[in-house]
This record gives sequence, structure tokens and C-alpha cells, in this order.
Amino acid sequence: MANETAITIVGNLTADPRLFFSRQGVAVVNFTVAASRRVYDKATDRWLDSDTLFLRCSAFRQLAENIAESLTKGSRVVVTGRLRQHGYEDKEGIWRTSVEVDVEDVGPSLKWAIAKVTKVPGGVQTDSTAAPVTDPWAVAPASPSPVPAWLAPAAPAGGFPGNPSDLAA
Repeated sequence: MANETAITIVGNLTADPRLFFSRQGVAVVNFTVAASRRVYDKATDRWLDSDTLFLRCSAFRQLAENIAESLTKGSRVVVTGRLRQHGYEDKEGIWRTSVEVDVEDVGPSLKWAIAKVTKVPGGVQTDSTAAPVTDPWAVAPASPSPVPAWLAPAAPAGGFPGNPSDLAA
């Protein structure tokens, strides 16, 4: 939407993501990202953290389940989403405003880490609002079944065009 504010935040999870399911059975995950800028202080000749920004984040459906399965407290992440502001009345009856992130995508920051990506089985989901394609909590097969010989492609008699052995003269 035109009036939504897009945001990208890089920071660390302050706790393990909290996964739950709505009454309609929709997976929802909540987590908080703490982000602070590092600034160099010439006077003390050292790096310091600036004020820390804490943003609560929410994700839904397949993305929510993937986050809960993949990320833990302290994980450095890159989150993209839309800012959402809502008001509420606190315990003392005072009206408050909260700004949160509706997560569109999230991944581990690879600046100081290495990640191994595992695709969700059967998942070709491009829209985070679509219904889940598969159940990621289901047990995946131990290994892919081998291709039967009668399905394997055969090379043409002269080899494939552009075969590196064709270049040797």
C-alpha cells in the first residue's frame, strides 16, 4: 500500500521466537530485534554502541514456522517488512502507541556467520499471504529415491553438442 512504511533492520534476536497458532489455525511468530549502530570514538580510540532500537516483529503462516525452526536468541538477522502502528490502553488506563514490524522476509546476516540453506520440501510459495504448500513439521524422506534407468537421459551417439572433448584437436 502507498501509505505503508517499508523498513529493513539488521540486528540480533533478544529471545527465541515465540510460535503459536491462531484460533483459525494460522501460524504466528513474534520476536524482537535489537539494533544498534557502532560508532568510533576518536577520544577513547575505541568502538562504542549507539542507543539500541528494539522492534517487535510478527510473521505469519509458512514464514512464521520457518523462523521458529531456524532462528534462536542472539541470531543476527536481516528483517524486511512494513511498519505498523497501533494504539492500546495499558493496565493503568493510559493510552499508548506501539510501532511494530509486519515481517515480509527474514534471513540470517552473513556478515559474521555462515548459513546452510535447506529448502522447505515442496515449497514454491512466493506470497507470504498464501496458504502453506506443505507442512514443514512433517518428517521428510531420508533420501531422494534414485531415478530409474529407463528415465535417465541417454547421451546422443556423438556426445552432447559443446562437449569439452570436442574442443581437443
